[in-house]
Amino acid sequence: MTAEQRLEETWRWYGPKDSVSLLDVKQAGATGIVTALHDIPTGEVWPVEAILARKAEIECLGMRWSVVESVPVHESIKQMAPGCERFIANYQQTVRNLGRCGIGKLCYNFMPVIDWTRTDLERDWFDGSKALAFDLDDFAAFDLHVLQRPAAKTAYSAERVRSATERFSKMSAADARALQTAIVAGLPGRMVEAYSLDDFREALAKYDNIDAAGLRDNLHKFLREVIPVAAEAGVLMAIHPDDPPMPLLGLPRVVSTEADVAGLLGAVDDVHNGITFCVGSYGSHPENDVEGMARRFAKRTHFVHLRNVRKDDKDGSFTEADHLTGDVDMFDVMTTFLDERRRRCAEGWSDAMLPFRPDHGHQMLGDLDATKKANPGYTAIGRLRGLAELRGLQEGIVRYKAKADGASSRKRPLQ
Repeated sequence: MTAEQRLEETWRWYGPKDSVSLLDVKQAGATGIVTALHDIPTGEVWPVEAILARKAEIECLGMRWSVVESVPVHESIKQMAPGCERFIANYQQTVRNLGRCGIGKLCYNFMPVIDWTRTDLERDWFDGSKALAFDLDDFAAFDLHVLQRPAAKTAYSAERVRSATERFSKMSAADARALQTAIVAGLPGRMVEAYSLDDFREALAKYDNIDAAGLRDNLHKFLREVIPVAAEAGVLMAIHPDDPPMPLLGLPRVVSTEADVAGLLGAVDDVHNGITFCVGSYGSHPENDVEGMARRFAKRTHFVHLRNVRKDDKDGSFTEADHLTGDVDMFDVMTTFLDERRRRCAEGWSDAMLPFRPDHGHQMLGDLDATKKANPGYTAIGRLRGLAELRGLQEGIVRYKAKADGASSRKRPLQ
């Protein structure tokens, strides 16, 4: 039983300004860091010097920069708007620079304007902790009565409009402001600097003439430009799915289902064109067979987000559950990717490492202290619990397999 039989345990870190420090991460037991150069404006080239400086900062504590998450895709590329060629060229150069610096995995997404979205950043969980949640009535209430998007009334069923209107009627002014903040400016992954509703409406309007087919075509065009560069640079690209996996605010979403994934992988059939398998994102869609998708797309998965959800109903609402107790069978998913890790080792991949990170975590214990500021979903203790649970699950699977194979059952090697 060797380290090669395990997935790499990683942790998302938002850089020097993150309230969870690299030393905190080291104490949590992660060996890989998932981060980005957040200070570089979207669309600009990441200089080699800046990449190497961040890499050295991580390595001096005995960890490695395992995955870049992310190099944001400029909105003009998603729109294939005039002038996007410059931003595509910049993206290509950043990929080259990452490869030159020895960083071989890049997670990115193609979600227009709002990236990942929640309506409640502090949903009460049964044990007293607080979870992230997405409630479609709350979201429709924002769309209809706060944003007042003209097309919103026809975007929802009559029943949804009634229930959302009733929900909004019970909100205080503070509740409405909190909802707006959560959707427009409350999460760390937002794509545009929309600090006001007018800014937000302006950003949305740029997609008025882009439907799902158009956005999918633009994604495939982007892949055809960037994947050959990634292959030459030795960088494995791993697209993150839509979160939540449904159209929002009239914006199309094109990485939500198994058919979407099959289409984008087929658009450029190269191992460097891969996916980030986010269990929580795919698990939020009522029609996705997440465990089956993990098996079917394992060979093109280069990064794994292990997060679980509890779907509240069949309309797309959900609450982020504890890592092992949601709707998705985490044992099944972990087993699939451990098998894939062993396959890559057996085939002699130059970098057979398959990293995972505990994606999000509840606010709990000391992180419930209001004076402790952290990005929503990225508090220390909730993720530490998640990593510990996932580490234990992984260890149990690995040792059981080793015993079944008649191999030595020696202890986990020291890091």
